[in-house]
Amino acid sequence: MTTQDKIRKVGQEIIDLLIEKNESYGDSALVPANIFASGDAVANLTSRIDDKLMRVKTQGINGFGEDNVKDLIGYLILLKIALDDKSNVDWKEQILEKEGFYETNTKR
Repeated sequence: MTTQDKIRKVGQEIIDLLIEKNESYGDSALVPANIFASGDAVANLTSRIDDKLMRVKTQGINGFGEDNVKDLIGYLILLKIALDDKSNVDWKEQILEKEGFYETNTKR
């Protein structure tokens, strides 16, 4: 198996994990319920990443039988999506503000 084949295989494993979790939890990573937490997707995901990194620091890469590396990669992919989504929203708001939309209408 070539390195490129290995990259594709591992990448597909991560995608499958993310889709499985998305089916189980819904879009909770990108659209948080905010029942206890009050952050947006980026804030909540960075908190989860910090927790995962602390687990790696205290338990090692394979602590308690979990694949911490795979989980971390998954959270980083979700963070990338959240950052892209936030960037798109910020960009759209900047255009609306520039066009004077927020001067004549209430934004929030």
